[in-house]
Amino acid sequence: MKPASLLRATLLAGAVALLPATTAGLAAVDGRSGPQFGRLLTVYQLVKAQYVEDTDDEKLINGAIDGMLAALDPHSTYLEGATLQRLTTMIDGNYSGLGLSVAMDDGAVKVISPMRGSPAESAGVKAGDYITHLDGKLIYGGELDDAVAQMRGEAGTKIRLTLFRPGRDAPFDVTVTRGVIKLEPVTWKLDGAIGTVSVNEFSRNVGQQVAQGIAELRKQAGGNLTGLVLDLRSNPGGSLDEAVALSDLFLTRGDIVSQRGRNADDNEYYRAESMFPGDAAKGLPVIVLIDSGSASASEIVAGALQDQRRALVMGERSFGKGSVQSLFQLDKAHAVKLTTARYFTPAGRSVQEGGIEPDIKVPQLSDPDARRRSELAIRESDLRRHLVNEVSMDDKKLEADRQDDPRFKLTAEELKAKGIDDFQLHYAKETLRRTGGAVLASRSR
Repeated sequence: MKPASLLRATLLAGAVALLPATTAGLAAVDGRSGPQFGRLLTVYQLVKAQYVEDTDDEKLINGAIDGMLAALDPHSTYLEGATLQRLTTMIDGNYSGLGLSVAMDDGAVKVISPMRGSPAESAGVKAGDYITHLDGKLIYGGELDDAVAQMRGEAGTKIRLTLFRPGRDAPFDVTVTRGVIKLEPVTWKLDGAIGTVSVNEFSRNVGQQVAQGIAELRKQAGGNLTGLVLDLRSNPGGSLDEAVALSDLFLTRGDIVSQRGRNADDNEYYRAESMFPGDAAKGLPVIVLIDSGSASASEIVAGALQDQRRALVMGERSFGKGSVQSLFQLDKAHAVKLTTARYFTPAGRSVQEGGIEPDIKVPQLSDPDARRRSELAIRESDLRRHLVNEVSMDDKKLEADRQDDPRFKLTAEELKAKGIDDFQLHYAKETLRRTGGAVLASRSR
C-alpha cells in the first residue's frame, strides 16, 4: 500500500493516511554511505563529550534529522509532537486560529494568502504581508512552526500582528480575534444567468459539493444557466482524489493528471469518467479563475481543464507547486513528510516552478495594494531549495506577471465608484456575457 498523496501549499496539509515507515522500498545503506555515517557518529560523540553543557540525545537526534531533510526541498520536513498534532488538526479541518497560509521567506514570516472568510481576512491581512511581531514580540529569524503555534489559540482571544506591507512607508498593527477555522470548502452564487462556484480548499467530498452547487445554480436560474465561473483563487490545495473528482465533473474522457516518481511503482495516471460519468455542467462555457495563491490541487484542476480545452483559465499565474508529498508515520509522535513524485498535466506539462499560465491575464485592480503585492508575490520558484522543473524555466517569462498590464487602466477607486469590488470575477462574468460562450466553444473544437 502506498502512502496517500499530499497536495497542498506551504503549511497546509492534504487529507492523508498515516502509514508506518517500513524497510520495504527503502534504500539500503551501502559501502559508500559508511564514511558519512561514521562522520555523523563522530560529531555526535564530540558534542556529547566536549560541548559546554550536557546535551539531550533526543534534541541531538531530532536536530540531525531536521538537518538531513532541510537539505532537500522546502516541502520535506520532520514532524514531531505539537508540530505533527497541528498537521493532523488541519487535516481534520477544524482548529482555532487566524486562518492564514504562511511561509518563511529569508527569515521572515510571509503571508501567502488569508483564507476566505477567516478572522485574518476580516481584519485586513493580505497576501504578501510580512508578519514581524506577534503581540510586540519580534519573530524575525525564528522558526516558522513557533510563529504558527503562537498564532493558534482559543477562539475569542486576540493577538496583535505587526505587519510590513510592501508599498507602505512604515509597519502597522492589526488586532485579530481568533476564531474556529471551519471553512466552507464550496460556496456558490448566481448573478443573472451566470453562476460562480468558489472552491476554498480540496477537502473531503469537494467534487460532490461542486456537483450539488451546479445543480442548485441551475435550479435558481430556472434552467437558464448560461455560463459558469469556477473560482480557485487563494486555494492552497488539498486532496489529490478531490482534485481528480472535481476535474472529472467537467471532463468526459482523457487524462486528468499523472504523477511520476523516482520508482516506477510511484507512477500513476488518473483519467476522466472514473468517478462522475458525463459533464455535470452539460457543455456550459466555463472560466477558471486562478491567482498566485492557487496551488497544487488547484493547479491540477486548472491544468486539466486548460489542456483538455474544456475551460478558459483567467487571472494570474498560479503558485507553481508541482510535487507530491507523502506522510510516513514513524511512531505515534514522529513522522516524515517527504516529496516522492512530481505531477503532470494531460499535455505532459509540469507546473513545478512555472505554475499554470492563464489564457487571459487579468490583474486584481479592485484591490489598491494588489499591484505591489503582485510584484512581490511569493511562489514556489521563490522558495529556497525548490525542485527545479525538468524543463528549463525562462526567468524573464516568470517575471512578466509582476509587471503592469497596459490593457487595464482603471483604479480601485474608479471601480469602487462603479460598484465593482472584485474586478477579476467581474471580468470573468462579463466575458461570459459578452461572448455567450463563443470564445470557449471555439477552444473545444
